[in-house]
Amino acid sequence: MIMVFVFMLGSQAFAVDPEVPEDAEAIAAGKTIFNANCRQCHKLDQNHTGPMLRGVTERRELDWAKQFIVNSQKLIQSGDAQAVALFREWNNTVMPSHEFLSDGDVLNLLAYVEYGDKVDPNAAAAAGEGGGQVGGGGGIPTEYLTLILGVLVVILLLILVVLGLIISVLTKYLKDQDLDETDKEFISQKTNYKAVLKSDAFIIIVTAIVIALVAKTAIDGLYSVGIQQGYAPKQPIAYSHELHAGQYEIPCQYCHTGVEIGKSANIPSANICMNCHTHIQNVGGKEGISPEIAKIYDAVDNNKPIEWVRIHNLPDLAYFNHSQHVKVGGIECQTCHGPIEEMEVVYQHSTLTMGWCIDCHRQTEIAAVGNEYYDKLVQLHADSKDALRVKDIGGLECAKCHY
Repeated sequence: MIMVFVFMLGSQAFAVDPEVPEDAEAIAAGKTIFNANCRQCHKLDQNHTGPMLRGVTERRELDWAKQFIVNSQKLIQSGDAQAVALFREWNNTVMPSHEFLSDGDVLNLLAYVEYGDKVDPNAAAAAGEGGGQVGGGGGIPTEYLTLILGVLVVILLLILVVLGLIISVLTKYLKDQDLDETDKEFISQKTNYKAVLKSDAFIIIVTAIVIALVAKTAIDGLYSVGIQQGYAPKQPIAYSHELHAGQYEIPCQYCHTGVEIGKSANIPSANICMNCHTHIQNVGGKEGISPEIAKIYDAVDNNKPIEWVRIHNLPDLAYFNHSQHVKVGGIECQTCHGPIEEMEVVYQHSTLTMGWCIDCHRQTEIAAVGNEYYDKLVQLHADSKDALRVKDIGGLECAKCHY
C-alpha cells in the first residue's frame, strides 16, 4: 500500500511527545512496521516519493499525527485545514487507511521515525531533497546536466558583460590622464570584432561547444533506446484504475491473480470483470449497459479474449518474477508501477532499466523480521553493522536476472 505521510513544518512547533517510546524494542518494532508499509515512499532524513518523516512529532501534535497515520482520508474529509492543505501540497496522493495498526503500533512507528537509524545530518543534506528516489543507476540526471550547461553559459555571458564594463571604465579613466601619444594611441584602439570571429581561438571554442552539444544529444539518444517511460497506449476498453483501485479500493491482486504465485501478474480475463459487472452494468445511476461495459459482455458472449495492450515490457534477455518481489520481498505494486490508484489511463511510471533495478537492489533493506524465508540469511548477516539489503543476497549477480 502507499504510505504517504504528508507532514511539513507549521507555524507552531512541539517537543517530541513523551508518549513516544525511546527503548530499543519499540524502535525495532517500529522499523518492521515502517519497512512493511512506508519505506516505498519515505525516508527518515530526506524527501523521497513522500516527504521526510524525522521530526514529525516536533512539528505536529501527537493526536493529529496518529489520526493521519491511521486514516488520513477520514481526517481530510472531515475538513481539517492542515490535512487538506498538506494533501493538496503533495499532489492529492492518497494514503489508504491503516486501521489495522493499534495505538501501540503507531507509537512504535513514531519511535522508529524519531529515534531509529539516525544518519549524519551533513550527509543527509548533501543527498538533497530527491536524493533517495530510486533512479536509473545513479549519477546526475540528464535534465540536470542540461540545466547546469545553461547556467554556465549565462555565467560566462555575465562575465563578458562585466569585463566589458570594466574595460570601458578603465579606458575612460586613462584617457583623462596625462599620457604620451603612444599610450593614448594604444588606449584609443577599437576592438576588431571581425578579426576576433575569424581567430583560431574563437573557432576552436565554438567548435568544441558544438561537438559537446552534439555528443550529449547522441549519448542521451543512445541511453533512451528501449526505454518506454510514459508509454500509455489506447486500450480496447477504457478501464479506469483511478475508479477501481482508487475510489473503490479494489486490491490489485483481485484482478492480477498471478502476482503472488508466479512470474507474471496476469492480465485479468473477462470472467473476472463479470464477477462485478454481472450486477454493475452502468455508473452514476444511469439506465442500461454503458458502452464500455457492453464490450465485456460482447467478449463473453462471443468467447473472445479482450485484446489488452501490454504496457510494461522487459526485454527477453531479462527475467523478472512477481511473486519473488511481492510475496517474499513484500514490495508494493506502486514501487515499480507508480501511483496506479490515481491513473485514469495507465502509463509506464518507471524506466525499468537495468540500472534502475540494480539501484533498487543496492538501496532496499530486506524486511526479514518474521519472514522465515530469510531466517538463515539474517543469522549469517548478524555480525554486520549494516542492514541486510538485496545486494547482500545476490541481488547484483548477473545470473539472477540473465540466464
